[in-house]
Amino acid sequence: MICSLKLPVCTHLGEGSVKTVPEIIRRENAKKVVVFTDKGVRQSGVCDVLLRELNGISYEVLDDIPREPSYLDVEKIARQLEDMACDLIVAIGGGSVMDTAKLCSILKGAPYTIRDLLQNSAQGRKQVKTVFLPTTCGTGSEATCNAIVAIPEESVKKGIVNDAMIPDYAVLDPLTIRRLPKAIVAATGVDALAHVVECYTSLKATEFSNMFALTGAKLIFENLVRAYENPEDMEAKTAMMLGAFYGGVAITASGTTAVHALSYPLGGKYHIAHGVSNAMLLAPVMRFNEPACRALLAQAYDTCVHGEKTCETQAEKSSYIIAWLEKIVKDLDIPTSLSVFSVPAEDLESLVEAGLSVKRLLNNNMREVTADDAREIYRSIL
Repeated sequence: MICSLKLPVCTHLGEGSVKTVPEIIRRENAKKVVVFTDKGVRQSGVCDVLLRELNGISYEVLDDIPREPSYLDVEKIARQLEDMACDLIVAIGGGSVMDTAKLCSILKGAPYTIRDLLQNSAQGRKQVKTVFLPTTCGTGSEATCNAIVAIPEESVKKGIVNDAMIPDYAVLDPLTIRRLPKAIVAATGVDALAHVVECYTSLKATEFSNMFALTGAKLIFENLVRAYENPEDMEAKTAMMLGAFYGGVAITASGTTAVHALSYPLGGKYHIAHGVSNAMLLAPVMRFNEPACRALLAQAYDTCVHGEKTCETQAEKSSYIIAWLEKIVKDLDIPTSLSVFSVPAEDLESLVEAGLSVKRLLNNNMREVTADDAREIYRSIL
């Protein structure tokens, strides 16, 4: 089997690594930088960590990127960018900011539109190089070739996938998440956990993706609750940023599965945060998948469990990992019932229909998900 691995050209990690951005700008001989961010990151002061480093560099800021953007939102921002001189995009924010920046990096000056990309993403070509600084510890967007947008008329989210969107540079500075609200540490951290677990148990998994997925899983299992409970634990937060990055690399080499597929309608129709919807579905879907990936989950136990190992059989090890996923979600105070978000039981069939439409990800799942299976999974969290 031939497998491949595609990564950002250069990645910087560690406290203060934001200081490498001016060096990157010089290396790229960029004359005009456009900074992508959102109102929350701007108002929190996190964006200032970057802007201080741009002293003497010509830049403009686009900070009206919404959470969980639709393709219409991206279309609007791409039009704004068309009116700007720009030879480098620097994005500082969470997944929504980075995904929007990715799309704009292949849309600026291009003959196609985002609507065209939704029909055929392969036509995208890199138009502007990118530098990404994540401000959460979970999406992994700083390493992936994916961008997720909502499709309001279909009440679902869809992924646009194109290697041209892999960021050119990633800067993983834990100072950008030092004061990240605990709820966001929780949601984005479990999103990263879902990435590594799903990619490791994907039908498209490769030796490359497994290496990054397992290493990322060990980092996240060991550090997510620590990073949540102690905001000043910069060692844990650095580990989470690295684990999330590894999850992004695993996605590009492999792909997520039924957890993400079934979560997309929850964000698309009910606007439940992406990480929260994945957290709600992670244990139920992996419990459903367990007969097909028992040996893999047992290997995850051998790699990720430290200290005394009490499980001996594959079944015991596999069950331990699923119970650990469940415990982490509970420890992070993430809701596990859709009733918290006023999702009515009568919407069950529309959820099943929308979830099953995400074939791109369901085709990666090691166990086939039928309509009855999806119905039972959704029913377990209603």
